[in-house]
Amino acid sequence: MTATADLPVVVIGAGPTGLAAAAHLVERGIEPLVLEAGSSAATAVRAWSHVRLFSTWGELTDPAAEKLLAPSGWARPDADTYPTGGNWTEQYLQPLADVLGDKVRYGATVTGVSRLGRDRIVDADREQQPFTIRLTRADGTEERILGRAVIDASGTWSTPSPIGADGLPALGERAACAHISYRIPDLKDPAVRARYAGKRTAVIGSGASAFTALAALAGVAKDEPGTHSVWILRRGISGSTFGGGSADQLPARGALGLAAKAAVDDGYADAVTGFRTEVIERTDNDRLTLVGEDGRRLDPVDEIIVLTGLRPDLSFLSELRLALDERLQAPVELAPLIDPNQHSCGTVYPHGHRELSHPEEGVYLVGMKSYGRAPTFLAMTGYEQVRSVTAAIAGDTESADRVELTLPETGVCGGAGLFDDPAAGQADEGGCCAPAPALVQIGTGVSLSAAAAEDTTSGGCCGS
Repeated sequence: MTATADLPVVVIGAGPTGLAAAAHLVERGIEPLVLEAGSSAATAVRAWSHVRLFSTWGELTDPAAEKLLAPSGWARPDADTYPTGGNWTEQYLQPLADVLGDKVRYGATVTGVSRLGRDRIVDADREQQPFTIRLTRADGTEERILGRAVIDASGTWSTPSPIGADGLPALGERAACAHISYRIPDLKDPAVRARYAGKRTAVIGSGASAFTALAALAGVAKDEPGTHSVWILRRGISGSTFGGGSADQLPARGALGLAAKAAVDDGYADAVTGFRTEVIERTDNDRLTLVGEDGRRLDPVDEIIVLTGLRPDLSFLSELRLALDERLQAPVELAPLIDPNQHSCGTVYPHGHRELSHPEEGVYLVGMKSYGRAPTFLAMTGYEQVRSVTAAIAGDTESADRVELTLPETGVCGGAGLFDDPAAGQADEGGCCAPAPALVQIGTGVSLSAAAAEDTTSGGCCGS
């Protein structure tokens, strides 16, 4: 039998949380092995390198990682400034991966995790067996690695949610894929800009990513005649629709919602509420018509940007005994703290290894993946998660249980908008943040805030 104590802790994903986990393991004298599917660190963050975060540098670096970086001469950028995804990658994440050296393996796609010689059915000596991790290298060859524990920080970027409100692709969605994007477009790229300039684009979603896309498209519309957005929401518009505004303790996030509202108020976008897309039809001139579940048909559009959230890929964990919430696909102890059916405030109760544990001892889902389908994840949440988890793996229960984290409030409750009737969100007058949502009017000429006017692409939800 392999002595598990001599094996590395396998970390899946070399993103912000995965690299922080490796830094904490190194600090505790435990050997990490980070497996990254991409050819460099933070592959997902690089995909939205043009988006500015609504968290500052002071909220985007991990203390253990900073200690590891210090001997290399690294210095954290101005703590009060807002980096783009590209800044975050080049000035922090890739340098951290470089310092970790051969503890990070690139081109390693994890395809399965189990216990050595035990599928999920077998009980006998299960906890004494090491984890076995199957991966495929960039050249297509397969490999098996053994580990004493597994920290899955692979995120949710690779599995965006579809257009259909029932969680399934709308009829015709796959056939129309050439005109559909599930990412915030980089409109500074001439080729991407040409795709949307002078076109009518549907933006589907109600979160920070949708705000970012609407504000960016409004910027194009100012210079390119004929550019127009149709913002499609599955619910009505209320005071929470545009985020926390000036009440948000992350100012850039609040400004982003105001920028989206300005796009509508100033005529660069129309808002369509209570619309659940059932069918996407192709017109004779290769445009797309969205048909709702209630039979409504929208005017044809040229392009669709789908920003309806992300979901975890659990396929390679099927042989592990996980305890996941049936709705969010998040750990069952964590799910009630982040459930958008109840709230979406930033004041998530501090949590660590106990809330992230599963019946399969030694496996943890952390970072974005730990939130399952819930939104509003913050980088500092992931850093505190892995501090606690690595302490637990090291046997330091006292430190693992001492979870300390205070998150900035969003300024609103019900911001995920899972209620259909805006009035339904007002049932609890004693909400956890600002007053309950109130109906708002569109087209009132609200001015763009100074922060949002400075950079309308700031504050995307990605990695924030």
